[in-house]
Amino acid sequence: MTRTPRARKAVIPAAGLGTRFLPATKAMPKEMLPVVDRPAIEYVVQEALDSQLPDVLVITGRNKRALEDHFDRHPALESVLERKGDDARLAAIRQSDLVGDMHYVRQGEALGLGHAVGCARRHVGDEPFAVLLGDDIIHHEDDLLQRMIDVQAEKGGSVIALMEVPEESVSSYGVAAVDAVPGADDVVRVTDLVEKPARQDAPSNLAIIGRYVLHPGVFDVLDHTPPGRGGEIQLTDALQSLAHDDSERGGVHAVVFRGRRFDTGDKLGYLQAVVEFAAEHPQLGEDMRAWLKEYANRG
Repeated sequence: MTRTPRARKAVIPAAGLGTRFLPATKAMPKEMLPVVDRPAIEYVVQEALDSQLPDVLVITGRNKRALEDHFDRHPALESVLERKGDDARLAAIRQSDLVGDMHYVRQGEALGLGHAVGCARRHVGDEPFAVLLGDDIIHHEDDLLQRMIDVQAEKGGSVIALMEVPEESVSSYGVAAVDAVPGADDVVRVTDLVEKPARQDAPSNLAIIGRYVLHPGVFDVLDHTPPGRGGEIQLTDALQSLAHDDSERGGVHAVVFRGRRFDTGDKLGYLQAVVEFAAEHPQLGEDMRAWLKEYANRG
């Protein structure tokens, strides 16, 4: 099989209003909510860089200036830390200085994830690219995105990430019908996709999570995808079309993920991420784990 070019660019949609976290997100982008000592979006950007995607485009909206400021240089703060000899904090903020790697485009209207991805067309061009949803944090020890890039380079088309969820939760996700792929226990071929089905209508309990590696042909499909559920242009609808497309741009495979994923767009998922990352933190972890044991024993 002819190998396709490997994805080199990452797109992170981050134009949402974060209404589930109000009032905390009234003036602060939800992507900037801290998970221990780093904003949530920094974990996602770092995942892209660790997966050899050096070119990152963030799709922003109104009141998202803090995102751009975070990844920019802050010479005055650096100067203060240098004078104090605070090398640890200086190194930490310089880790976030990705001004040369980061690009931004504004989504003028919140018309859905499919529309947000379409805003990346000019930047991405005619090559495969990854989409990472800022709400989903994948633990750094789990190489989901790198695996997806490898699968896409081998099989072409597009690749999504699936994860088993309880049957009572399927109505909160896009859900896939799949066929097995011989010789790969973590890869399946997607035959159909349904956006937020009723429990009795779901084709499986394999839910789409926030990682995609897409063929650039998805842009043409999105151009002709009408608004779907919620009156928005759904990326799931475009992927459903591609799953039935026999052309070079078509075909959808999936990597079934069995690692650690945190939905930080949900309050409980966000708190779980904070607790787990704090428990693993090199400076805080030991004290955090001791406190958790003490707290658990109170009840």
